[in-house]
Amino acid sequence: MTDSFVLRPMGAADLAAYKALRDAALAERPEAFSSDAETELRRPPETYLARLAGAADGGWPFTLTAWRGSRLIGAVTCERDARVKVSHVGKVVGMMVEPRSRGRGVGRALLDACIAQARERGLSLLTLSVTSDNTAAVDLYTDTGFVRYGRLERAIRVGARFHAKDLMVLELDRKI
Repeated sequence: MTDSFVLRPMGAADLAAYKALRDAALAERPEAFSSDAETELRRPPETYLARLAGAADGGWPFTLTAWRGSRLIGAVTCERDARVKVSHVGKVVGMMVEPRSRGRGVGRALLDACIAQARERGLSLLTLSVTSDNTAAVDLYTDTGFVRYGRLERAIRVGARFHAKDLMVLELDRKI
């Protein structure tokens, strides 16, 4: 199997594939997402239209997808608040890569493309939260320049177990 994949913005025709990828990710790693698998499983694909609301015109939010042939293997969404005082801050949400494509550069490519789009769209800061014990994800974010600015203990509860979330930020307009 080739490791090549293509990145592109999510379109309306991709919603069923996106929902399938998301449902699988929520079931596999419930501690990694604020949404729960059982609730999300009942949502129709069309409810994710909001995740591509601004993709066509450089607006917000946007979702980038990774495809290996006709199979969706990863996705990431970037959103921002439209209020003027905080419109310079974006948030990375819903980062996911199917299990058999992990460790092959898909997540890094998605994140790099998301960061580039955020810069092009004029953001100054990009934030995210990541489950603290998800070392692969924390390492990816750290390697791309995100720094931890806080930790929310007991942020996610799955059954009787709590999980902390690291709060991370990337300064997009800082000169290094």
